[in-house]
Formats: sequence, C-alpha cells, structure tokens
Amino acid sequence: MIFEPGQRIVFIGDSITDCGRRDVAAPYGSGYVSLVRALVTAAYPQHHLTWVNQGIGGNTVRDLRERWETDAIGECPDWLCVMIGINDVWRRFTGREDEAVPIDEYESTLRDLLTGAVTATGCQLVLGDPYLIEPDRAEPQRAMSDRYGAVVRRLAAELDAVHVPTQEAFDRVLAHTTAADWANDRVHPNLPGHAVLAQAYLTALGWQPAA
Repeated sequence: MIFEPGQRIVFIGDSITDCGRRDVAAPYGSGYVSLVRALVTAAYPQHHLTWVNQGIGGNTVRDLRERWETDAIGECPDWLCVMIGINDVWRRFTGREDEAVPIDEYESTLRDLLTGAVTATGCQLVLGDPYLIEPDRAEPQRAMSDRYGAVVRRLAAELDAVHVPTQEAFDRVLAHTTAADWANDRVHPNLPGHAVLAQAYLTALGWQPAA
C-alpha cells in the first residue's frame, strides 16, 4: 500500500467526491471516498492516516481553480487525490454550454493546478478519470468523456501520478449489466456504483485486505 504512516490524504473534485460530505454525510461523504477510507483504515489501523474530503457538487476545473489555494494547497496534503471533468463535459449536453470547459482549457488548467500543488506542498498525486456510465463508446457524451479521460492519463504519466482508470472500471461491470444498475443518470453512482469506484482506487493504491 502506497500510503505511509501519519500521512494526510486529501480528495478533491465534484459531486461524486462530495457525496453529502458537507451535510448529511459529513465529513467524508457517503460515496467512494468513505469506502476507500474505511477499507484502508481497517486493513492498516497502525498507519493513523488523516483523511480530508474537499469535493463540491457541480464543480469543474474552473471552480477548482477558484478554491485551489485554500482547499487543496492549504490542506497540506501528502497525497492529493483529484477526480474532475465530468461537469466540464456534461454541461455541454444539458443546455449550459457556456459553463462547459473546452478540452484545451481543461488540460492547461488541470496541469497548472496539479503542478502548483506539488511545488507548494511536495505532495504526491492520485488522478481519477472523468467517466460516463455508458457502454456505447460512440455515444457523443461518452466519446467526449473518453477524450477528457485521455488528458488525465497523459497528465498522470507526465507528473508521475498514480492513475485510477475509473472509466475502465465501469466498462468492466457494464459488460454484464446496464447503466441503470449503477446510476440513474449515468453520472451519480448508487452505492454499488461507488463501490466500483472504490475498488478502482484501492487497486491503484495497492491496498490488500487484512489477513
């Protein structure tokens, strides 16, 4: 497992990360962040890790930029886990095109944020892909989402970050199920859908269940 004793793990992103962490499910949310925290803590109780959830529903990379200094750098993470981009794409398909983030802006903004955090804190990065729970890769929103996911993969390689292939994780389960089994809107997972995300993160982190 890549986390070391005493480290501070910060997650930041949109509603998938937020998942009620600011209200009914404070402070970790009721989604994948909480599942990852619980399973890592159960397997490695001696590590005494600190966990922080800084997800905010509706965020794009533009929103992250506005709060990055406080909510990412200001948290002084040892590991910064970032999953952003779903809204950057989705806005284009929901009649809010002025709020959609073009892919060039998405890449340049995300690169600047990540490199700034590493420079300021010395943190290591965990990057999760934006995804769409849609099996048809030719469907327009899925095709665009895949292009944004390719940006994250490139940045992960460029910045020596841990990469979490969340889209691949959903594609694996979609081979045997329908999108509605995991989310009502192809974006916001139910609990089994969050478990798919958590499994992808745990695999990337090198988690092993307690003996």
